Amino acid sequence: MTASLEFSTYLFHYAPIVVFIAIAAAFGVGTLVLSYVVHPRIFSSEKLSAYECGSEPISDARMPFPVRYYIIAMLFVIFDVELVFLYPWAVAFDKIGLFGLIEMIIFIALFVAGYAYAWRKGALEWD
Repeated sequence: MTASLEFSTYLFHYAPIVVFIAIAAAFGVGTLVLSYVVHPRIFSSEKLSAYECGSEPISDARMPFPVRYYIIAMLFVIFDVELVFLYPWAVAFDKIGLFGLIEMIIFIALFVAGYAYAWRKGALEWD
């Protein structure tokens, strides 16, 4: 009996998380349903035509993207993820002291070296 009571007390601590997830899901589904119900249903040839940066599409939509697009996207993700490591360092800066500062200087130096290498190789050029 005490084990089940202890387990239910343990689960009770997670009730706010479950309520938050339920509210978030209800908001997401409710927003989608509301937009479907109230959106205007006026269809014209202009509204049904494909739109591409204000110009008429002139080729097939399934044409391959150049490799340079993927290289720039990967570089963005790599550098963006590396910069995420600066936030915990900034929060714990007063606790890690000089050792943490030296480690972050090395980390940023490697980051700048990678950026300079990508720049020198022309990976950031958009032709």
